[in-house]
Amino acid sequence: MNAKYTRLVYTGKMKFTPYFSSILISSALLFSVSCKEKKNTFEQKGKSGPTTVDVIIAKSEQIGNQVEVNGSVVANEFAELRPEVSGLLTFLNIPEGASVAKGTVMARINSADLEAQVNKLTVQLELAEKTENRLKQLIDINGVNQADYDIAVNTVNGLKADIAYSKTLIEKTVIRAPFTGVVGLRRVSAGSYVTPTSVLATMQQLSQLRIDFMVPESYQKYVQKGSTVEVLLDKSGGERQLARIIATEPQISESSRNLTVRAVLNGGNVTPGSFVKVYLKEGADKSSILIPANCIIPDSRSKKVVTVKDGKAFFVNVETGARQEEYIEVTQGLSVGDSVVVSGVLFTRPDAPVKVRSVRDLKVVNK
Repeated sequence: MNAKYTRLVYTGKMKFTPYFSSILISSALLFSVSCKEKKNTFEQKGKSGPTTVDVIIAKSEQIGNQVEVNGSVVANEFAELRPEVSGLLTFLNIPEGASVAKGTVMARINSADLEAQVNKLTVQLELAEKTENRLKQLIDINGVNQADYDIAVNTVNGLKADIAYSKTLIEKTVIRAPFTGVVGLRRVSAGSYVTPTSVLATMQQLSQLRIDFMVPESYQKYVQKGSTVEVLLDKSGGERQLARIIATEPQISESSRNLTVRAVLNGGNVTPGSFVKVYLKEGADKSSILIPANCIIPDSRSKKVVTVKDGKAFFVNVETGARQEEYIEVTQGLSVGDSVVVSGVLFTRPDAPVKVRSVRDLKVVNK
């Protein structure tokens, strides 16, 4: 069976129909428009406009750096009334909330056995003293050995020491007010058995109340002995009282790196243990350049701000000092008259063009 093949030969001539021609023309136009749009997009990206920012003009401002810390009110004197020995309470005189004088007897513990011991030793002492007197008369005429007389003298001295020791034990059964102050709430009743761990009541001396507070170690030179601080006792009233620093801890806490300070309150009616706010000034008022805190760009090794000069953005390394609620002091890196970017900081690039939209005013609240 013979196979028949058909071969098509291109003769160089092609006949286009009107429909096929329109398709080719449309495709060519779309390709041309697409290329033009891509070219325009690339041109726009390469020629983007300047970043719009707001700036402030750096100028010298009067500031006073005031540090605010928490503090507690402490009584001038505070003590827990505890017995020195164990025993039964036979007398209890604790006037709750009243002021008592130093040395007032607050309680007594049963000491009958100790008093009986003192009486017994007293009788023995009387007999020993008579014996010692007789031997003294005999030794003057060489009627007794010196050793016998020495034993008699030693017996007398030993009994006197035993009596003094017993009286000391009796004294420990009496609890007295250690200072003049106000008695707290009574925690035991008469007839109770108490030990040295039992707290009968507390006493506090409310004159010359003290304020204890802690400051960072960097502020150590501003809390010198004799200087004053302001204390806010009542938040609702808003009135501050002065307190004079009387002492500081000689060692800084290793855990918090803070220094404990104690000051005497000059006035005010407040209860020990109350929470207060303490304000201390870091030196006198001074002139410094202040900028908003959000202008600072933190870096691993430094701090930067963005300035505008000749229509371009420049990143400047700065050093900061005191900080307030919304503003921070710049000690190095900026000069009076520099334009500092306050908005649009994140969109700026070094040496990139910027457009200043407005110049804002820095409103600083001096405390």
